[in-house]
Amino acid sequence: MALNSPTRIYDPLFATPEIAAVFSGRGQVEQMLRFEWALAVALEEACVIPVGVSKAIEAVTVDTLDLDEIALGAVNAGNLAIPFISSLKSYVLEHSPSLVEYIHWGATSQDVLDTAKVLQARETIRLLQIDLDGISDELVVLVQKHALTLLPGRTWLQHGPPVTWGLKLAGWLDALQRHRVRLKEASARCIVLQFGGAVGTLAALGELGPPVTRRLAHALDLPEPSMPWHTHRDRFAELATTLGLLAGTLGKIGRDFSLLMQTEIAEVLEPAGENRGTSSTMPHKRNPVYSSILLATAVRVPGLVSTMLSAMVQEHERGLGGWQAEWETLDELFRLTAGSLRAARHVVSDCAVNEDLMRQHLAAIGGVALSEAVSFALARKIGRSPAHRLLAQVTRAALDHRLTLREALLKSTEVCNQLSVEEIDLALDPGRYLGSTSTFIANVIAAEERG
Repeated sequence: MALNSPTRIYDPLFATPEIAAVFSGRGQVEQMLRFEWALAVALEEACVIPVGVSKAIEAVTVDTLDLDEIALGAVNAGNLAIPFISSLKSYVLEHSPSLVEYIHWGATSQDVLDTAKVLQARETIRLLQIDLDGISDELVVLVQKHALTLLPGRTWLQHGPPVTWGLKLAGWLDALQRHRVRLKEASARCIVLQFGGAVGTLAALGELGPPVTRRLAHALDLPEPSMPWHTHRDRFAELATTLGLLAGTLGKIGRDFSLLMQTEIAEVLEPAGENRGTSSTMPHKRNPVYSSILLATAVRVPGLVSTMLSAMVQEHERGLGGWQAEWETLDELFRLTAGSLRAARHVVSDCAVNEDLMRQHLAAIGGVALSEAVSFALARKIGRSPAHRLLAQVTRAALDHRLTLREALLKSTEVCNQLSVEEIDLALDPGRYLGSTSTFIANVIAAEERG
């Protein structure tokens, strides 16, 4: 079954090597072993079990256990914890037979599985934060470099007034700043210990439940929750929705970038490299491979988030079906989001920007996209509504007769009675119609500097 391998066939494309390892079979069992060791430490410190159990567990490694046997055992057991504990006990029985009965003392399967998932999530969030910091640093440099690099603004995929490439990048950065905050806040709420025993009362430990819990949390360096949360799944659901929001923003970046990379636009290009973006039959192709990852992830993630939300409705003290539905779903959310974020870093850090084409496209279809600028210049003379109607007529004339907007304006007596040639030219200067762009960019950069 190759459960020792951290890599599935599409992991190199949609995940990262680090995250694939965290959520591999090995990665999960490593964290389950860590839970059992920490539990033994806590129980020993509370004088519930004899000293030596934690050392016996510490001697066990993932390579000691048969992961395929554990996976197959789950078919009958309904979860991985039962065959895992059986395998762990078999090893300890062979080497320290007098200690085997104290393994997993007072805990239940969900305690080990949930806490292992929490530990996997904690490590993944740490890696996500590294990539979020990295892409943010790269965006700051590009935003400042391209603060005044003009290109058409586009609404409903049609040209609008000009924006700058730096402003578009600042929009991405602004959103990623919010995601960094969300991820930090979600981590603080959701990365907590799970330990409740059979029905969430720790009855098997008598009055020692709370002190053992504190020691267990300390051993794992996890916050101690107010109480066990076996069937209260808002923590995992919050992690899922937080990842979903991040994946959505990354998808928006992929959408923008791939549209600007179309052959007839080609204002930006993804990084070049040997065999990157090639076609099996068309030698000229330079496909937006990284953008496709961002977009595919944004398509897949909402369904996974929906599964996590649906799985919140669980029965009494142990879920039947909902809990089980979470296991691979949350893993996949972390895998996909991490892979998308890494792909976005590649897009941002090494993209090629064609400033000349951006500028040329401002003049497309006669530069009529600057009609708003002229309309507001006229509005100061004749009022907003009359100016809008007049510019609509002039713009249509320009398009019908294949004139530039400037030529059509100079042919209009009504316009020329109100605006001089100099005023018309000023209104048609795209660099003068950027509004508060500089302020918005400065706000985003300042927020990044504040951290």
